[in-house]
Amino acid sequence: MKHNAEVQESRHDGLKWAVVVTLLVLAVVGNAYFADQAILYRVLGVVVLCAAAAAIALMTAKGRELAELARNAKKEIQRVVWPTRPETVQTTAIVLVAVLIVGLMLWLIDTLLGWAMSGVIG
Repeated sequence: MKHNAEVQESRHDGLKWAVVVTLLVLAVVGNAYFADQAILYRVLGVVVLCAAAAAIALMTAKGRELAELARNAKKEIQRVVWPTRPETVQTTAIVLVAVLIVGLMLWLIDTLLGWAMSGVIG
């Protein structure tokens, strides 16, 4: 029985996506058509149409999957152990010193090769 409901919903997903695309096209065309109106009204119109399109898109199977992915990503970010300020400062200092050393080495190699080529070329 659940499978039949999923098939029924997925059959309507195409229609929902068509409505989403139509709303987005309407937002873009309407914004261009009403170019002589105040920017506030145009922005409000675009925001309302995009919000309606997003709400309809979230009612589709792919939209629900996207919402579930966002919830899982939020949970995963909450589990991350972020570095403390001293750890961040120490790591940044190490990276800056390493970049400085490599930069100086490359400059020295470039200078030596330049002198060598000047000696060969004359």
